[in-house]
Amino acid sequence: MVAEELELHSLDDVGPATRQKLTEAGILTILDLVVRGPSEISDVVGVDINRAAELCNKARTKLVEMERLDRDFVPASEIYTKRMAIDRISTGSTNLDELLGGGVETQAVTEFYGEFGSGKTQICHTMCVTVQLGKEAGGLESSAIYLDTENTFRPERIYSIAESRGLDPHKALQRITVAKAYNSAHQEIITGELGNVVEKEKTKLIIIDSAVAHYRAEFLGRATLSERQQRLNKFMHLILRTAETYNTAVVVTNQIQSAPDVLFGDPSKPTGGNVVAHTSTYRISLRKAGKNRIARMVDSPCHAEREMVFMLGQRGIDNPSEETATKRE
Repeated sequence: MVAEELELHSLDDVGPATRQKLTEAGILTILDLVVRGPSEISDVVGVDINRAAELCNKARTKLVEMERLDRDFVPASEIYTKRMAIDRISTGSTNLDELLGGGVETQAVTEFYGEFGSGKTQICHTMCVTVQLGKEAGGLESSAIYLDTENTFRPERIYSIAESRGLDPHKALQRITVAKAYNSAHQEIITGELGNVVEKEKTKLIIIDSAVAHYRAEFLGRATLSERQQRLNKFMHLILRTAETYNTAVVVTNQIQSAPDVLFGDPSKPTGGNVVAHTSTYRISLRKAGKNRIARMVDSPCHAEREMVFMLGQRGIDNPSEETATKRE
């Protein structure tokens, strides 16, 4: 049940007709108003963008008063203190955790991209288990949401990873909520409903495997590029606001494509272009190296660009043997 102070009727400017339109669109709380943003609120309610922005700003002001969001102007020292206390979730490999500065952060979008078989989905499956561990083991004793767009989720894999890491596999499966998106529009609808599920289940990890696949398949050719990027931009900003507002870690996977105009170096690049690149807080490239995998920090506001080695095994993501577990600066 949503707390009384978070319900839409606690905002003076939300009348019965407006509240009904918002509820029908899955916007049930003040938090949802902040996450969706003025553009979507304008479309849902049928008001101009300025009125929608005013409504969203009042919602944000109320959340600041409730200490559910940070104030607009704060000292950098206060931000530093909060950053030092931010939650992190282990990937399952201490090497990969070190690359990420201790694990995958909450309030951020972490993107893993690479070719098929590079370990993207295995990272997702492993983290669905590690988030359930205690804090001393790299988890947050919490549940996970898995948004599956490519039919990659395998409960039997979760079972084996949980069993090998000392968890009850049946209980581990019960703490993972799976949503399957059949097209980009369905993916956007599910994403818009994430906040309600996160609040209800007290979720600390959202997996989206993969973020761009449907957009890539549905919008073909240069004629549709503009519309695809606009839709993708809206989707990426929605998951980023969800991560920040609900203090949840968001992990997305991405495919790669060839750039035929590249004559030297690696011709492959992640799909989605600058829209995905600018919205992801951290970007990690994955590639095969024999039986091992190599992760490289490509973009981060605070981490150095370097590489780490990890492997895929019975426990999901793990460290390779001592002979091959070397850092690559």
